[in-house]
Amino acid sequence: MKILGVLLAMAALMLSGCTLLSEEKIKLRDLEFTVLSEEKIPAELMTIIEEKKSAPFQITYTDNENLYICVGYGQQETGGYSIAVEELYLTDTNICVDTTLLGPEASEKSNRTPSHPFIVLKTEFLEQTVIFE
Repeated sequence: MKILGVLLAMAALMLSGCTLLSEEKIKLRDLEFTVLSEEKIPAELMTIIEEKKSAPFQITYTDNENLYICVGYGQQETGGYSIAVEELYLTDTNICVDTTLLGPEASEKSNRTPSHPFIVLKTEFLEQTVIFE
């Protein structure tokens, strides 16, 4: 009987732990954003991107007025890549961003010049932690 009680207590603890770990992100609202062209990126941020662009990166930057969310996909063998923003939204504790690298068209693959695709999203300044999905 004691063994059954111990097993039930252990099962209850394990199940409650799983519930805490699998906490769902509840979207409060989508965030409006602007995709910045290279000439619109703040100089200090562009310097950081230039240093990191050869490898994949995920960084945030703020000028205390705006939040800049940057995702880079490292060096690619060819040009012609683009990046799609799947989601950018606010939860009660985080800002969640999801991007996808889209490959070049077949006609663009003949250009063997390496590229370093990245995207910079400008959005409102918020204090929440950015989660890259």
